[in-house]
Amino acid sequence: MDRDAARALVERVLRGEGVTSATISLAFVDDPTIHRINRDHLDHDEPTDVVTFALSDDGDDRLSGELVVSAETARRVAAEVGAEPWNEVALYVVHGLLHLCGCDDLDEASAAEMRRREDAAMARVGLANPFRAARRPS
Repeated sequence: MDRDAARALVERVLRGEGVTSATISLAFVDDPTIHRINRDHLDHDEPTDVVTFALSDDGDDRLSGELVVSAETARRVAAEVGAEPWNEVALYVVHGLLHLCGCDDLDEASAAEMRRREDAAMARVGLANPFRAARRPS
């Protein structure tokens, strides 16, 4: 994902979520790196797709955060579901941004809301959600 495409994705998703001011850092890493970050910061001893660090406090005028995305996982999952790696990376970025916007996926109801908002955000940027598109019954 090039810098301009990443910036455009972040801006469009956040605008759709009503965020008018933000500082977002994106890092694209491999699975061993995201595994270490996930273990060291979240006590989850496994690789994952995206880790989100909120750097702003509730009530701040400016949203601030860091997203660490596993490009390796995106390539692997995209190949498994027959999607473009760009779409998979975009989904991970959307998911992380939604976490920064206060959405969580800790229980069934909040996970369903997260999925709804992911689908809406992906549609706003003109991309299909690769997870849903690849697994939709025919």
